[in-house]
Amino acid sequence: MTSHTTTASQPFGGTDTPGANAAGQVVEESTYRKIAWRTLPLLFVCYIINYIDRANIGIAQIQFKADLHFSDLVYGIGAGLFFVGFLLFEVPSNLMLARMGARKTLLRIMTLWGAVSCAMMFVRTPTEFYVARMLLGAAEAGFFPGLILYLSYWFPAERRARVTALSFVAIPIATMIGAPTSGWIMRSFHQIHGLAGWQWMFLLEGIPAIVLGVVVFFALEDRPEQAKWLSDDEKARLTHVLNEERRQKASKGGHGHGGTLAALGDWRVYVAGLVSFCAYVLASTIAFFAPLVIQSTGVKDPFHVGLLSAIPPVVGIVSMLIVSRHSDRQRERRWHASVPLMFAAASLMVMPYLSHNVELAVILLAVATAGHLSSLSVFWTIPSTYLAPASAAAGIAVVSSIGALGGLVGPSVIGYVKTTTGSLALGLQVAGCFVLFGSILLLVGIPARLLPKGVSRQ
Repeated sequence: MTSHTTTASQPFGGTDTPGANAAGQVVEESTYRKIAWRTLPLLFVCYIINYIDRANIGIAQIQFKADLHFSDLVYGIGAGLFFVGFLLFEVPSNLMLARMGARKTLLRIMTLWGAVSCAMMFVRTPTEFYVARMLLGAAEAGFFPGLILYLSYWFPAERRARVTALSFVAIPIATMIGAPTSGWIMRSFHQIHGLAGWQWMFLLEGIPAIVLGVVVFFALEDRPEQAKWLSDDEKARLTHVLNEERRQKASKGGHGHGGTLAALGDWRVYVAGLVSFCAYVLASTIAFFAPLVIQSTGVKDPFHVGLLSAIPPVVGIVSMLIVSRHSDRQRERRWHASVPLMFAAASLMVMPYLSHNVELAVILLAVATAGHLSSLSVFWTIPSTYLAPASAAAGIAVVSSIGALGGLVGPSVIGYVKTTTGSLALGLQVAGCFVLFGSILLLVGIPARLLPKGVSRQ
């Protein structure tokens, strides 16, 4: 017994007594709080800026389509081509992070995407627009996966879900902040020094990414061992916990069932991918066309369009918190992810008939946004619950990659339909059909028996 006590206590520098364990727990909690306050606020702001620079084209189109004589098809293709560059470079970027460290990688990613975002102000032709959007996706590729990987260096799995959940909250907050800000810039800076409002918007909203990239490089550390603001005892405790978790994961991967080939050969992984594809169609429709829906009701001022666009995310945040908490309490995932998609699909299908009224248009956009965020917060618990530990990484990557294609297809299809018919109505209804299909496919393709209720949310 004495020998066991000594061995167990060595990584922490104490003894295995009740008093020591209680003290050790206090130190551990204080360590995680210290790490959280040191890293999360900065990374959260970075993710908000990231989403703003990705989606601000939805507001910018109000001006630049007329200035550059772009059709809705050109806009839709350009909006979606972002995801092509994103997909091509996401995995290589994450591999570079593991090799070079987070600080250098995030510096590269953020300065490059900020520079490309600023360069969007010089776009003049459809080809330049397409290239710029692909370059923006390529520059940004690896940012979100890089954050997830970086957080795994600092937080064990039991705490990581609470930490990474912040990324989902950043999406609606980015819309709440970004849409009114973009609209204000476009209205207030229009024709200053001969530049259009949308040109000023791309320039001014691209600069923060460059600045934050430099701040991240100097403010963060790659690993806990390098953190001068952690004591030696805190570093030892944290390193012990993380190393033990890695050993357990390696043990499960070595002796459990599954693996990369098992994930690639499991047809239900592709079912989940198609559901994610349909959810991406919903997400891109909201991000890239919601301002156009509001404008079509007669609201012409870009700032007012931005203000109204900020209302649906507020509803989305509340809905997401309620649905995800209820899903956790009930230990049920399929219906909690599917039903919100059904409501979102219905709102998109009905929207063309009621969007002549600005209040009704905002309400329907709020329903669609709430459906998107509520489903998102639950859906991504399903792959990690279904897949074996050794298959999870590859399986989740497949689901994510298939899903991202919806970000390309959705805007392109809606843009094509609007260009062909002259109306946004049919495009929204087509998008609604995609979303409805995904909600039904989730219930049919992934039976409840494969998702045990006893598994906690991850």
